Amino acid sequence: MTAAVPPAQRPTDPDPVAQLTRQLRELTAPGRPFDAAALAALDEADAFPADACRALDEAGLPRYYVPAEHGGALDDFGVVMRLLRAVSRIDLTVAAAHGKTYLGAVPTWIADVAEPARRLGRRITAAEVVSCALTERHHGSDLLAGEVAARPAPDGGWLLDGEKWLINNVTRAGLVTVLARTDDAGGPRGFSLFLVDKARLAPGAHTALPKVPTYGIRGADISGIAFHRALLPADALIGAPGQGVEIIVKALHITRTCCAAMSLGAGDHALRLAFDFAAAHRAGGAPLAPGERDTALARQPHVRRELGEAAAGLLLAEATGLVVVRSLHALTGEMSVISAVAKAYVPAQTDAVIARLLYLLGPHGLLGAGDPHGQFAKAERDHRIIGIFDGSSLVNRNALIEQFPRIARGYRKGRVDADGLAEAAAPHTPPRPFRPASLSLLSTGGCSVVAGLPGAVADLRERAAREPDGGTTAPVPPHSLLPVLSLAERLLDATDRLHEAMAVVRFTPRAVPTEAFDLAERYELCFAASGALHLWLRGTRAGVGAVPDAWLRGCLVKALTDLGEPVEDAEAEVLDDLADELLACPPGTFLSLLDQPGTPDTPSTPVAPVAPDHREPVGSRKAEAS
Repeated sequence: MTAAVPPAQRPTDPDPVAQLTRQLRELTAPGRPFDAAALAALDEADAFPADACRALDEAGLPRYYVPAEHGGALDDFGVVMRLLRAVSRIDLTVAAAHGKTYLGAVPTWIADVAEPARRLGRRITAAEVVSCALTERHHGSDLLAGEVAARPAPDGGWLLDGEKWLINNVTRAGLVTVLARTDDAGGPRGFSLFLVDKARLAPGAHTALPKVPTYGIRGADISGIAFHRALLPADALIGAPGQGVEIIVKALHITRTCCAAMSLGAGDHALRLAFDFAAAHRAGGAPLAPGERDTALARQPHVRRELGEAAAGLLLAEATGLVVVRSLHALTGEMSVISAVAKAYVPAQTDAVIARLLYLLGPHGLLGAGDPHGQFAKAERDHRIIGIFDGSSLVNRNALIEQFPRIARGYRKGRVDADGLAEAAAPHTPPRPFRPASLSLLSTGGCSVVAGLPGAVADLRERAAREPDGGTTAPVPPHSLLPVLSLAERLLDATDRLHEAMAVVRFTPRAVPTEAFDLAERYELCFAASGALHLWLRGTRAGVGAVPDAWLRGCLVKALTDLGEPVEDAEAEVLDDLADELLACPPGTFLSLLDQPGTPDTPSTPVAPVAPDHREPVGSRKAEAS
């Protein structure tokens, strides 16, 4: 049994992210649950961060795992993303452990049956832990090969038998969502989902399997569970018999955005740690003496460029995450494409950022928890596992490749949900209500975010032409749109060529050619850069400091470079500007496209704050008939 969270301890701040951020800052004090030294000691001992998770319960975070219509506070997936990102900025083990309840509950929200959803909502808001058991020891992510079976019981209900393995929180959880074979023939309609309440099982009906030692998130409860003809009541079934795979695939469209949130938080943390080290030490690692600020490692030209490129990579990942999480509301029917891009790209990009920073830190990035700089090594280890959660990058790229014909056709025909795209790229406006029934296993229209790129570039051209000099003055005046337009046009050209290549790929499901995965990876970059441009067009052009629009140019330079497209040396200097933005950040703050300027409540420094009263419409192409 779990005790209800006292109402006085639940968030009442109009901005729950600001409220939680303030509480987290207090909880990082020495001796408190998020004390860095205490969390490092738990990690060294492979011990679960129970006090930190309890503190999040007391802060009311579980309410944001439950949709408002089922008794919780969730009415904007963007809020959940920011809350989990805030926790991940401090400790990824805690975020993964606590956030698993949200992931475990989503299938019930997708099934959208009122009374079971309300019952589960009450349990979660009372701080019950929920897990989700999909994978098995001998089958990994091949869900259709699963052997755990549920068969009708003679007197009603179901008998559940078999073992699930490598499951987050399955030992600690009171409730477990289980995917089980309900038709011996298997297949897409041969599996069903069950919400198993351990407290209602007979003694001996289940066994907890040992915790599995892991490279990262060492304290997390990664273990397994074995069922021994466990009798489940009839109401344990989620949805209808045979709907299990369909519901899980749709649930992944949502839960993958949480993986992006955790990646972004881990990336924020790693970049902050690396930059703080580089700003306080000389080359070689010796601490700066008073008055030696100008000799800091962060001011060395090559280090400055590395930091700037890392910042650009993280901003590009953030732009992807913001557009993706808004798309759950605004482009729901396209999430089979959009969520696959998010899960393949954001963790991989964050891994690349952390690897770049590790190279910069050298041996100081590998030190143990007992060293003052040991937090970076833990952050690096912990993040490695995010790429595996909810399907690896390979699995998600394969899901993307399967939709290449639809994506390429939609791009060629200019199929764009203009209203949905405008909403997806406006993160400071309230989203439309989420409709689970609008989720689809395949996107029939392709992907509006990328298909909307030609219209976005056309809008940018029009804006440049309206500049006082008509966009033709040489040299280019300050604040001109010409540098952004030049980068955007090259992105458009690369995207056009990419879709031509995607359209001619031919393969069978179990013989996908290597070049298709290369194309999928390039598509992710085009999506990320397109998302950044859409966000910029619908926001404010004001930057931080004396470098307007540096964040967008940095994102486009980074994307074009990763695509192998030509970028001039002068254009790449914007990466140095981003490093300077980092240098200007107050200690403990983060570069962010979304969070408000650094204050005691929300310690972030936006490189381009998006203000709701500075919105400009963007031109878009209307969808053509098939």
